[in-house]
Amino acid sequence: MNCLYNKDYGTPHNTPPFDRIHFEDYEPAILEGIRQDDEFIARIVANSEAPSFDNTIAVTTPDDMLERVTKIFYNLLSANTDDDMDALAQKLAPILTEHANNIMFNREYFERVKAVYELYYPERKPEARALTAEEQMLLRNAYEGFVRAGVALDDEHQARLREINNEMSLLTLQFSQNNLKETNAYELLLTDEADLSGLPDTAREAAAQAARDNKKEGWLFTLHAPSYGPFITYADNRELRRQMYMAKNTLCVKNNEYNNEEIVRKIVNLRLERAQMLGFNTFADYVLVHRMAETSEHVYDLLDQLIEAYMQPARKELAEIEAMARKVEGDDFKLMPWDFSYYGHKLKMERYNIDAEMLRPYLELSKVKEGVFGLATRLYGITFRRNADIPVYHPDVEAFDVLDKDGSFLAVLFTDFHPRKGKQSGAWMTAFKEQWIGPEDDNPTPNDPSTWKNSRPQVSLVMNFTKPTDEKPALLTLGEVETFLHEFGHALHGIFANTRFASLSGTNVYWDFVELPSQFMENYAVEPAFLATFAKHYQTGEPLPQELVQRIIDSRNFNVAYACIRQVSFCLLDMAYYTRTTPLTKDIRSFEAEAWKRVQLFPEVEGTCMSVQFSHIMSGGYAAGYYSYKWAEVLDADAFSVFKEAGIFDAATAQRFRDEILSRGGTEHPMTLYRRFRGGEPTIDALLIRNGIKK
Repeated sequence: MNCLYNKDYGTPHNTPPFDRIHFEDYEPAILEGIRQDDEFIARIVANSEAPSFDNTIAVTTPDDMLERVTKIFYNLLSANTDDDMDALAQKLAPILTEHANNIMFNREYFERVKAVYELYYPERKPEARALTAEEQMLLRNAYEGFVRAGVALDDEHQARLREINNEMSLLTLQFSQNNLKETNAYELLLTDEADLSGLPDTAREAAAQAARDNKKEGWLFTLHAPSYGPFITYADNRELRRQMYMAKNTLCVKNNEYNNEEIVRKIVNLRLERAQMLGFNTFADYVLVHRMAETSEHVYDLLDQLIEAYMQPARKELAEIEAMARKVEGDDFKLMPWDFSYYGHKLKMERYNIDAEMLRPYLELSKVKEGVFGLATRLYGITFRRNADIPVYHPDVEAFDVLDKDGSFLAVLFTDFHPRKGKQSGAWMTAFKEQWIGPEDDNPTPNDPSTWKNSRPQVSLVMNFTKPTDEKPALLTLGEVETFLHEFGHALHGIFANTRFASLSGTNVYWDFVELPSQFMENYAVEPAFLATFAKHYQTGEPLPQELVQRIIDSRNFNVAYACIRQVSFCLLDMAYYTRTTPLTKDIRSFEAEAWKRVQLFPEVEGTCMSVQFSHIMSGGYAAGYYSYKWAEVLDADAFSVFKEAGIFDAATAQRFRDEILSRGGTEHPMTLYRRFRGGEPTIDALLIRNGIKK
């Protein structure tokens, strides 16, 4: 019996029955979900009653089978895939895209939605009931979703749009799979211990463990962050650093089956064609209509402000690192990208005597987890209780019941911390189930609201942190703690969701607002009062010494300008691709070099290419939106300044942040929510002050 067919899984909180799901269950369950979807929509269209908000717009079924099963399948495709899963994803992509096309091109369905929309816009008709702000947002999203999908196009253009959507679903999937497969294919196996010179014990032990796990002799290094990062930072052997750098930065650009150059060109051009078919000049114009930034001019205005403020300090930082290198290597030494982290680390040590490895013994993963969870308890009163009865998809994964301050159930949280072969690189938050409030059955009209339930979310944190070895537990860097806090901020956005409609719940917000809760949490990583709650030596239990804490604070803005300009370069590349008005014909590497040349601090390294592995803007949701990180950084610095004034653990301020932002999802325009929390609009000043650019 296919367990995915059952709406009730018989698990705690109805979490996915990972222990009973078999690979062969996915396809039939997804096909059955499509059939049920079609049947449900047919009932809406066939409704003889006049279209209304209640019988046409508010009839979503957030617990439907297709939604449940695809969330499980695609989350595991990122976190725990294999060749069979990858092949099935390729097979399902055109089927699911065609299903989505059939919904969004259903003119009868759209006519009902349009009829409801016209009851309220440009002004509400007397026969239409008043809508809440959330209902208004849902109605606008529904109507505009159809229009932006192309329902108003003629048959010829709709047919072409179907082709574009189908091709895009396959291209973005292939882009991601190529990245993962080529990343996994690279190994640097060292057998001469002299080649490990400079590497800290944690990196050596992890590499030895990786070699043993792969039944090899020596020390095995990979391109996954916990292996690559320490190697490029500490390895004395410059040639090996160069090899690792080149391996990382030539992924998917070599002349092999994983080359993504033509895929990039096709993705960019198909997005442009779609946007222009729908009446926009560029894909960025199409995207930014539903963003806080609104226009590409506003995006460039932010980027120009950042370049003006940070470019000169970044050049100064780079010159200081090169001077440091020349003290060691001689006056003719030319600093290259594979030298930056290495000599940057040496300069940081000289100035502040602070190093990521010094902190590792105090940042044992289980204690960090206690600290991060404890921070949420202190701010919001919520608690986390491990629930071993909840099935998980891999032995590395843990599941927690999240309880509100009154003890009521709030959410399920899954944590998945370490890299493995079937897992994409990076870190992300996702959900196996969104929060929503509504009727429990699938009736196409809402029943009595007094009988509705608040169906709580199931959130997942997926990261790629340093793994434990036979000798030591998982010891993190401060950067990894920041990553944990970042993704945990996203998780809180999902955990606290308290909206009626799943499509407006949690992180379903404007893309340039979604990073506010996550980047806001990063601020705590260097707060002494937070570090004191968990940072203790994993062997002795001694707290992180105060002098080390002070060095962390003193070094906080080391190379901050360089880091900002690096992010801006990615933003410029993204915008260059998606503000085009004509198809891209130029060589991808040449286009990339031109797009970001005004902020490049290093000379171009022949053979390298970012675009072909830039998953955020090619296969993720950040196309014409990578600027969101910097946009949200302005917001997070401004928001945290409120906490600094009131006290970083101030419960009243935290409650306001929860009530006005975290629980509200996408129910209102994000600037409305932010102003309600802040009492005004943000400025860039708080960010400049935090970074030491402005006094």
